[in-house]
Amino acid sequence: MNMVSEELKKLLNEAIARELQVSIQYMWQHVQWRGAKAYALIEQFKNIAIQEMKHSEMIAERLFYLGGVPTTKPSPISVGENLKEMLTQDAKDEENAIKLYKTIIQKAESEGDTTTAHLFRDILEDEEEHHDFFTSALEES
Repeated sequence: MNMVSEELKKLLNEAIARELQVSIQYMWQHVQWRGAKAYALIEQFKNIAIQEMKHSEMIAERLFYLGGVPTTKPSPISVGENLKEMLTQDAKDEENAIKLYKTIIQKAESEGDTTTAHLFRDILEDEEEHHDFFTSALEES
């Protein structure tokens, strides 16, 4: 089994908590938001929520393989009171994910864990697309 540092395992658990958070957050936004502006966005909230849940599963599987115990606790969830609040929070959460995942890629590479680095490069691409969606929607709201 490939052994990695406790620091990298901790970062992977941060990533899982964050993915759980936004999967719940985006799904609740999808369920709760109504109105003409939201109509065009709610299906995308749902699709991104599902994608984030898949990310949490992939990261958890990787962490478990590396000998860690995946967290079941999400980071704090912030649904928001209106579409602008939701989109502002979501864009911020995606920015934080992008920073975290770049750190994980760098740490994994420094430890010779190319599989984890590759996994997070793929996830990072999705997160950048999510960030683009939320910031674009925010400009139009």
